[in-house]
Amino acid sequence: MGWFFASGVFFLAAVALVTLFTAPFDKNRRLSHYMASFWGYFYFLTNPFWRFRIIDRDYIDSKKTYVLVANHQSYMDILALYSLFKPYKWVSKEEIFKVPVIGPNMQLNQYVQIKRGDLKSIKEMMNCCKDWLRRGVSLLIFPEGTRSPDGQIQQFRDGAFRLSCERNVPLIPIVVSGTEKALPKGHQGYADFNTPVTVKVLAPVDPKQFNNKSAEMRNYVHDLMARTLAEMRSKNETQPQAIAEAAPK
Repeated sequence: MGWFFASGVFFLAAVALVTLFTAPFDKNRRLSHYMASFWGYFYFLTNPFWRFRIIDRDYIDSKKTYVLVANHQSYMDILALYSLFKPYKWVSKEEIFKVPVIGPNMQLNQYVQIKRGDLKSIKEMMNCCKDWLRRGVSLLIFPEGTRSPDGQIQQFRDGAFRLSCERNVPLIPIVVSGTEKALPKGHQGYADFNTPVTVKVLAPVDPKQFNNKSAEMRNYVHDLMARTLAEMRSKNETQPQAIAEAAPK
């Protein structure tokens, strides 16, 4: 854990410097986010035992705006999804904004926070997300709302799908496999450094397919992601791969 903290302090300083010099012309903090993305990818890059693979990253066009949704199995999901090297704003519970080193990075990058169970906070979060989408900035949301206790995809909340339908923005499902073994929920400080991790990006889903009805879209995407996760595990798509596959394009 000392290595993560020490390197985190270094990368936080790097994010702060990038923000300081680029904020005047980079209003959406894209460059700051890319610096944070390298921070997340760094741990896969420097650990020879974490076997990491990204499939179909190019479904995400960096010049377009999306609502990205991913399943949530452990805190390592954050490192894996940062490694997409695509511009977006995280939507995260407010507790993460209070974590040393991590919290300041969230604030510098102007990510969106939410206080779970607080209706006022949820409304503010939705308004903030709509504003980012209007500005052409993508969002990344965990629709389960919290980490899965058993590695299976849990019930989805409606917020991400409402945003997609109300703003008429394509939604991209992302399926993460392997992180539930690498850093299981409830196992503080434990990490399995031999676990293969795979991120699979699925084709964009157009809300018009569902007449912009968020409930129908939510159910479709949930079933699609659950099937995909099962297929990834059955086909063992998390076989060892060269770390270069995850390098930014």
